[in-house]
Amino acid sequence: MIDDRPVLLETRGRSLHITLNRPRAINALTHTMVRLIDEALTAAERDGTVTSVVLTGAGERGLCAGGDIRALHDDTRAGGRASLDFWRDEYRLNARIARFPKPYVALMDGIVMGGGVGVSAHGSLRIVTERSRVAMPETVIGFVPDIGGTHLLAAAPGELGTHLALTGRAVGAADALLCGLADHYVPARRLPELTEALAASVTAEEVTRTVRGFAEEPSTAEPGELAAQRDWIDACYATDSVEEIVRRLEDTAASASASTAHAAADVVAELGGRSPLALKVTLAAVRRAARLGSLEAVLDQEFRVSARIREEPDFVEGVRARIIDKDGSPHWKPATLAEVDDSTVARFFAPLGPDEPELGLAPGATGMA
Repeated sequence: MIDDRPVLLETRGRSLHITLNRPRAINALTHTMVRLIDEALTAAERDGTVTSVVLTGAGERGLCAGGDIRALHDDTRAGGRASLDFWRDEYRLNARIARFPKPYVALMDGIVMGGGVGVSAHGSLRIVTERSRVAMPETVIGFVPDIGGTHLLAAAPGELGTHLALTGRAVGAADALLCGLADHYVPARRLPELTEALAASVTAEEVTRTVRGFAEEPSTAEPGELAAQRDWIDACYATDSVEEIVRRLEDTAASASASTAHAAADVVAELGGRSPLALKVTLAAVRRAARLGSLEAVLDQEFRVSARIREEPDFVEGVRARIIDKDGSPHWKPATLAEVDDSTVARFFAPLGPDEPELGLAPGATGMA
């Protein structure tokens, strides 16, 4: 009999296993799932026999492809408020995971995107495999990185996080480790053995030693790309202007060596297909996140941005073009970077009005309201 519960809980020895269980949707998060995970963490925190929490995803495709984008699209298009309620609880869960007092082991195998990053990359022990594809692809659908994603990407070396935030590109294990989105690489075939060892780990220190004991260097068959591209990425993205980033990328494409020129030209083409509004708000969000410091403060900021970006046409249009109709031809409004001025961008970061309560996580609040 197939268990169709969206979140499965199982205690294995000293570990509580939380399994996201919507494999046909690559375990995309719903509001119900967020609440069930939070309830499971409450129980695990209080249970003295539980030493660690292990997060996994059902099926072969990945841990989690993100939030349930279709549901968010439909709610936004209908003028509903379910999306705001979902984000409020989701972001609180992200903060709670980051401050969870017991080892939180996230098995980031396969696809890990958007909300999937939120329930994994804030954990204390984050494990990637040769199958991992980690991304914050929000600009592809006219949205802006959230779930604490701008906090994570702002902390990446140099301008690598800015590059990933604007393009929405997915990275493999080596680049996820380089960018601070994961801590350890373990081959996928060894994950069952690792989970058995975690079940027998009695203390937090032993959990950490167990994970480190299974960790390896990523295989040379799956090399990272970003370390070798740092020079031109850092040079092109070290500005607070999207137009200037594009100009530098174009110059690099025209004057650099063949491999670098080709890579830069690919990025120019990618950015040309992204929502101009999303690009400018994303760059501002990453820069502001670097100054804010704490995850809670960044999540507060991201809630403001999410609450406002949903009021713009690009989110609904981006989901239509990329996910629903899949024609790959979104009609962005505004259509050009020049039409998005600084005052428009600043509006997304202003305090919300009395009709929409702030998230209010900073400083230090965690758990559901």
